[in-house]
Amino acid sequence: MHEPSRSKVIWVDSTESRSAGVRYWPKPDSESIATLGVFELFLEALRTLRQAHAEREERMTLWPVDDPPIDGTHAVVNGEFRQLLEQAHRVAPTNVTVLIAGESGTGKEILARAIHQYSRRADKPFVPLNCAAVPRDLLESQLFGYRRGAFTGAERDSQGIIRSASEGTLFLDEIGELSLDLQPKLLRFLESGEIAPLGETSSTLVDVRIVAATNAKLDQLVQERRFRDDLFYRLNAIRLVIPPLRQRRDEIPELVRHFTTEAAREFGKRHVTVAEETMEHLLLYKWPGNIRQLQNELRAMVALAEPDSVLKPSALSPDVRRAVPRGMRGVSRSLTGAELTVQLTDKLAPTVARIEREMIQAALRAHPGRMDAAAKSLGISRKGLYLKRQRLGI
Repeated sequence: MHEPSRSKVIWVDSTESRSAGVRYWPKPDSESIATLGVFELFLEALRTLRQAHAEREERMTLWPVDDPPIDGTHAVVNGEFRQLLEQAHRVAPTNVTVLIAGESGTGKEILARAIHQYSRRADKPFVPLNCAAVPRDLLESQLFGYRRGAFTGAERDSQGIIRSASEGTLFLDEIGELSLDLQPKLLRFLESGEIAPLGETSSTLVDVRIVAATNAKLDQLVQERRFRDDLFYRLNAIRLVIPPLRQRRDEIPELVRHFTTEAAREFGKRHVTVAEETMEHLLLYKWPGNIRQLQNELRAMVALAEPDSVLKPSALSPDVRRAVPRGMRGVSRSLTGAELTVQLTDKLAPTVARIEREMIQAALRAHPGRMDAAAKSLGISRKGLYLKRQRLGI
């Protein structure tokens, strides 16, 4: 009969509702001690695997990410942006001009770099130029180059940005900012491949693929006679439109995790995660600055966070923190939170949506990190839960 006083316990699992462990009576011989050591290592590995699985489920709580990144890109790729990259992959081997349209901060340069990377020019230069960042009276000399003495201040020859991108890809961002007197010169280059640097009497042939981008509606600028129609049609051979982030909310969770991990590594904060309540605010905010604004928001949060911490809603900037579900405004709940009161005189569609939203959020709180269990408690499939959350903006 073993003596209870000599027994020991190794805890295998422990949660708020239950605990599981192994009780044993160790023997003093070396073989038993060695066997016990191997067993403890096995249990430690098991605990590590369970923890990793739990963390993965927690990351998947708000949105399942089914789309893996496309090989060869360093961007976070899922949802609609993945489809745009697939289109870029198809058009890249050709030499056709591509126009990328979208609001500022949506990822136009990422898409342009992908076109270059997928093309036969991948081992040649990719040269970006923001046309809005260069003064208009200097843009021509920056693009086409100049000879020494061509104008006041031209103390030496400059090959220009177009020639620096020779055999590669030139990315002209904010193309709508080109002045009317410069537009025909760019059109001539697009049609003939020739440039005439300032101060030179002869033209130079340059092989460059052009990818242009704009956050303005070029067709509207054409109607207003602020952009040449012939240049617009030449640039608009292939058009890729990037929707704003507020229309691509399914991409936000993976972007949040990516930017949080990057910032934690940069600032030496080790393992920083985002609480589910914080993610809800991030999903519901409209992000007028798109991906760039989201990245800056998370960088600021991580910079102020403690190492190995969880980012709570209190760390959000005031505008993002005020983003709450529409159904939460004016909703009457019971003190226990298990009941929801609605007015029978309300419109049916928004009332049903409000009830669905509250029930889904309650199921997610009751089954944190377990999408299958939350879906089962609601009587729907995991895919059905995902679709409802996408529709309701949860």
